[in-house]
Amino acid sequence: MKRALLVEDEGVVALLIESMLGELGYQVLGPVPRLSKAVKVAQDEAFDIAILDVNLNGLSSFPIANVLADKNIPYLFATGYGRRGIPAELSDTVVLQKPFRTKQLAKAIDDAIAANENDTGI
Repeated sequence: MKRALLVEDEGVVALLIESMLGELGYQVLGPVPRLSKAVKVAQDEAFDIAILDVNLNGLSSFPIANVLADKNIPYLFATGYGRRGIPAELSDTVVLQKPFRTKQLAKAIDDAIAANENDTGI
């Protein structure tokens, strides 16, 4: 079964995204609500995709994105801020605007995987 890391600090939102991921056939790792724990999970665990909330209790999830990029694991940002909250060095990352539906999440996951394959030459 495919595994997805879910990094989200809002409980209700996390439950909703977890349910969507389940519908899409993913076993969910998390949700992980804290930056320090999410970085550790990203470093130590195996998974196929990561969905990252940009703002985790006032801290950005960009350090997690860096770990994932180093490991060539596809990821996307799910945020209410849209693209304006994403720094230039991560501007190619797929951004999913909250709120979203399962169909939009599925497309964003496909886009993130395709972008990662293009970046790594797979």
